[in-house]
Amino acid sequence: MKPWFSSGTHRVSHPMLLAALTATLLPHIADGQQTSPKGVPDWLASSREILANEGHALPPAEIRRLVEVPWHLNVAVSQVSPTRTRFLHEQVEEFPSITALGKAHTYFGGLDVDVRANRSRNLTTRSGLAFRIVDAVTGKSVTISAPAKATLSGPAWSPDGQQLAYVANFDDASHVYVADVASGQSTRLTTRPLLATLVTAPQWTGDSRSLVVVLIPENRKAEPQRPAVSGAPLVRLWTDGVKTPERNHWSLLQDPFEMEQLEYFTTGQLAVIDTRTKRVTRVGAPAMIRSVDPSPDGQHFRVTTVRKPFSYVVPFSNFATTEELWDIGGKVLAEVVKRPVRLANDTTGGGFGPRGNDNDPRRGLAWMPHGAGLYYLENVSSAARGDDTTGAPLAGRAASRPTRVVRWMPPFAPNDTSTIYTSDARITSVAFSEDARMLFVAQTRNEAGEIFAVDLGAPTVKRPIVRPLRGYSPAFTLGRGASRGITNFLGDPGSPGDSIAFYQNPGLLVTRANSRGIHVVMGAENGIVYLQGTQYFKDPLRQAPREFVDRVELATGQKTRVIEGATDVAERIEFTPDPDFARVIVTRESPTQVPQLYLREKGGNATKLTDNKDYIPDFTNAVRKRLVATRADGIKFVVNVTLPQGYQPGTRLPGMLWFYPREYTDQAAYDRTLRAENIHAYPDRHMNPRPIEYLSALGYAVANFNPPIVGPAGRMNDNYISDLRMNLVAVIDELDRQGFIDRARLGIGGHSYGAFSTMNALAHTPFFKAGIAGDGMYNRTLTPNAFQSERRDFWTAQQTYTEMSPFFYADKIQGAVLMYHSLEDTNVGTDPISAVRMMQALRAHGKTAALYMYPYEGHQPAAKETELDQWARWTAWLDIYVKNAGQPTVIVP
Repeated sequence: MKPWFSSGTHRVSHPMLLAALTATLLPHIADGQQTSPKGVPDWLASSREILANEGHALPPAEIRRLVEVPWHLNVAVSQVSPTRTRFLHEQVEEFPSITALGKAHTYFGGLDVDVRANRSRNLTTRSGLAFRIVDAVTGKSVTISAPAKATLSGPAWSPDGQQLAYVANFDDASHVYVADVASGQSTRLTTRPLLATLVTAPQWTGDSRSLVVVLIPENRKAEPQRPAVSGAPLVRLWTDGVKTPERNHWSLLQDPFEMEQLEYFTTGQLAVIDTRTKRVTRVGAPAMIRSVDPSPDGQHFRVTTVRKPFSYVVPFSNFATTEELWDIGGKVLAEVVKRPVRLANDTTGGGFGPRGNDNDPRRGLAWMPHGAGLYYLENVSSAARGDDTTGAPLAGRAASRPTRVVRWMPPFAPNDTSTIYTSDARITSVAFSEDARMLFVAQTRNEAGEIFAVDLGAPTVKRPIVRPLRGYSPAFTLGRGASRGITNFLGDPGSPGDSIAFYQNPGLLVTRANSRGIHVVMGAENGIVYLQGTQYFKDPLRQAPREFVDRVELATGQKTRVIEGATDVAERIEFTPDPDFARVIVTRESPTQVPQLYLREKGGNATKLTDNKDYIPDFTNAVRKRLVATRADGIKFVVNVTLPQGYQPGTRLPGMLWFYPREYTDQAAYDRTLRAENIHAYPDRHMNPRPIEYLSALGYAVANFNPPIVGPAGRMNDNYISDLRMNLVAVIDELDRQGFIDRARLGIGGHSYGAFSTMNALAHTPFFKAGIAGDGMYNRTLTPNAFQSERRDFWTAQQTYTEMSPFFYADKIQGAVLMYHSLEDTNVGTDPISAVRMMQALRAHGKTAALYMYPYEGHQPAAKETELDQWARWTAWLDIYVKNAGQPTVIVP
């Protein structure tokens, strides 16, 4: 028999895992192929055949139809043009094929590379099938004429909105194309392929004429080849005594050869390409370029490169980097920041986003929206603000973190700086008006966040936009982001413990792209700004969240509501095609209506722009209930129940529970997680990628819930087993009281932490005939340095780790358990070896069990063939052990 599990990538060659699979999985499959005795019903024989099938199986037609819905054909907003008159709809197929997923790829410390095409594997497996440009007012669309036999990724609007650049991914290479948005006609721009392992999309210069890309270098050396025989040991030294409790990383560099390969596949040539002449200007020498941000004039570049030495201890995302400023000739003008390898005990954060982190000397570095140069935030030192030598604030002064806003001009020497504005509080982020004469500041003082504007000609006068609000955390996305034209001042509307900030959510500051492609505050040139946000209510089941737009007069601070969402449907504001929000593009949906786009006017009139289809109306119209389960200790939590369409009250059905426990300190902490729930949302939006609710189509009552594990902060898991039992008793009792389930026919399942909890449910409760557990960890001693929200290590909380590990209770497990696990599960803490060892333990105790392991797949299985195969085996398993539980014919030898 061919060991199918070894036919994956270069990386799936773990000798211990393969040996364990050979010893554990294959004998079990052989056992499952015994000939069924005569007289076994056809459905049972069919289910047995599916479970023993060593190819890809297909589920019942009712399930297959639901899985294969072409949702990608329905129009949605992907990116808005800078002029806000058009938007892009990317048609990305729900599931890639196993052929695309199985294409040769290699992991370099978590960096997944399609080695033949020199690009991120994600561009091979998850790129678009087609791009459509949609008129924001009429809804009419133009399909981009992309090249044949290529998938599409990395779309980028030119600043003038007249062109769309994108990457066409062929089997062996990726190239840049530019399309005219009016006609849809495309032109190939590159002759030399992209090196798209790290920089995966082109970027425009501010004149809409040139694109900045990273190419495969000319005269590239040959790819390193591993010696046919190497007896060298793997060397790991740790001699400095520093504690570094790393979590388990599935993919780490292993030896010097892999380091050579990583350098080869990440070293590229920075280049500027003229879109009219196709002339290529090389910028500097090839380097391991992690990210690049060109100035609007295309003469300077903010470049982050990966630095040696590499690490065997942490993944690629934590490797050392240097951020520099280059000129068009590739000369390094300045070093912005040098970041070391980030280990587990480093709490400074990655700092690779536009905001950086507080340990960087220059935070929030970004190009000026008007004129030359950059700006950044700089923390004012204790000495500069007059504090004493201990660093404590002066008497009578509240503790604060003063910040300067600094402008940095070419050629970016140390003295080419000037202070634009200084605040005595910590500035989170800033933005500018179009002419850069007005500065918008988001800052925090004494746990209260605020947003205000200052005229840089008279910076002592603040113009409030959002007044100080305790618990409000203002944040600001800088630069070229905000694909919907909205810059987010508000990450979480209020800290978890502050209801005032949450319910008084002031919203987001709306921006627009200027003529150079840089986002500036919308309306500021006219003395107004706009805030977009969501109004939340204390009883979301009666009053669903509603989006809004407020107009704020900078001179007076007067706020006027311009747009407010509908009350009878879920309405999401996408963007406005007008400078004054006279009209907005919104997405509307309801529990029985798929999302549709509308052009909504101030007066309330709305014109439908899309004709999106509900491909599965029978599932949309399934009976849905929202129940509240109450535990023996009084803790309450929500259970979402789905019943077959046409369900008759009082009919008791086989039940399937699907869950994912979460940790909380008390009832109030759990309740806060429900505040943003929208009862008007279309159900399928919240069920992907594999909605267990599909089982309702086969006659099951499905309960989906996130039960709470409750206890003191830092010690919640000490109550895990007792809370798990109470949660499951409460759910089953409530479903029974409602008359939905047959208590003698119950299954339970979950993915990841839900799989781990499923195994614990089978070990510590007697309720379930069967379980489905996917991509889980079943032995917490294999995750000794913390897991989920548990921050204690194994040596500190050894009893908790042991009690929570179902592996140690394999002999107590009741019910037939089906496990599935992806062979390339890169999730921290769910290594596939866990499933292999759990299967070995179950076999040792004679438990009814199955294990299916899927090549090429990650923590969330993606291929269509895999999805269908999993549904086929799940339904066959549940048919035998749940739906027909108790029948003598279902006893499998």
